[in-house]
Amino acid sequence: MIDLKNGVLTMINERAARRALIIIALIGLAAGLAAAFTGHNRLARWIWAAGTIPVVAGLAISIARDVLAGRMGVDAVAFVSMAAALALGQTLAGVVVAIMYAGGGVLEDFAVGRAERDLKSLIDRAPRVAHRKTGGSFEDIPIDKVAVGDGIIVRAGEVVPVDGQITSLNASLDESAVTGEPIPVTRFTGEAARSGAINAGETFEMRAAATAGDSTYAGIIKMVTAAQTAKAPFIRMADRFALLLLPVTLLVAGTAWALSGDPIRGLAVLVAATPCPLILAAPVAFIAGAAQAARRSILIKGGGPLEALARTHTVMFDKTGTLTVGGARLVAVETAPGQDPGELLRLAASLEQASHHVVAAAIVSAAVAKALKLQIPQNVRETMGSGLEGVVEGRKVRVGSHQLVYGSGRLEEWATRALRRASWRSALSVFVSIDGYAAGALLLADELRRETPRAVRALRNAGVARIVMVTGDRADADDRSRA
Repeated sequence: MIDLKNGVLTMINERAARRALIIIALIGLAAGLAAAFTGHNRLARWIWAAGTIPVVAGLAISIARDVLAGRMGVDAVAFVSMAAALALGQTLAGVVVAIMYAGGGVLEDFAVGRAERDLKSLIDRAPRVAHRKTGGSFEDIPIDKVAVGDGIIVRAGEVVPVDGQITSLNASLDESAVTGEPIPVTRFTGEAARSGAINAGETFEMRAAATAGDSTYAGIIKMVTAAQTAKAPFIRMADRFALLLLPVTLLVAGTAWALSGDPIRGLAVLVAATPCPLILAAPVAFIAGAAQAARRSILIKGGGPLEALARTHTVMFDKTGTLTVGGARLVAVETAPGQDPGELLRLAASLEQASHHVVAAAIVSAAVAKALKLQIPQNVRETMGSGLEGVVEGRKVRVGSHQLVYGSGRLEEWATRALRRASWRSALSVFVSIDGYAAGALLLADELRRETPRAVRALRNAGVARIVMVTGDRADADDRSRA
């Protein structure tokens, strides 16, 4: 994790350096033009040179680093062009090329800025400390000191630090940051607890199965980091031709110099061959495409995915949050005989106002949307991961799992039917008891976005031949959701 964070800081420092280079080049061009217009031509040439030299130096470092890594890009032609302009005293041409080259880098930085902010939020969310079991107590240690086999305690509300197996009886985990599924899940002894998940229940113990660097959340950060640092395929294709472009350019420039006897003719060839339009075009095109997508609430991680859209023939959709709304929504109210669904929802939502759980928020939102008049609950007691109970308008209300409401007792027919419907709809069932009697159940699930059918038809019309939904649901639930 620490290495990844240092890598991001390095990227930020390089971005600051590129911004400084474009500012220096622009100031050099403007100041030189001012000096030239006032008749100080010699001073103007020195100012233009001063604006070019830092860019040449920075580019030389970048090229040397690429060569050591076994790469060669189109930037080499720009370097030769600027260096030759300085050597021949044509500093105005040098500073113009410097501005075009440095400007391309700044435009590219601007294009990926939003994605890098998302990356920073991922890294900031990563845990720094783990609670390791030592004998009969626990000690706080840096996360990179966790070894496979260590006993770890995860307190309520904390992020699971590393991948492991649960050793407590059960654990309620919010895995939305890892899987995208908004509703917390219950994991039992021996089941996996993945790093990046949030403990939505009571404190539990686990045994580390991987180090921090090899865990799920670290892998997610690595993939996002790679997406931000990768160049677009178009730029990589241009770089592949650099090994041919550079010697050909030097040959043509040398020929022009030899035939004319004027080195300036050779410089003209170098400046004309400098692929500044190529260096500028890819970032500008990416910015335009990304901006158009952002206005439609689509975030694109890099130039590669944007370019790939032109060749797309198969689209694989994530379900939760993409085809669906991406959150828990009340989809049905199942009641015991003689109970009023509206009153059941009102009492449950009144009690759930005292909880910060994602399911509680969904129940309260559903009640507010129906304009139900909620009351302030009294004597609320919450059992993390199971539910809560309290008093609403003098009535004892309990909201939570069917185990919380029924205990070890036998479920009534309507309750069994509610659980069966919840399973059929891939929904979460929240049972409600009033004054000690099971009164009903609230079914919460994700909902299909209104625009989903229209979007799928638009993709078909655009030439996408195959559209696939990738989901962890059972096949029967998927079939029904498509129906």
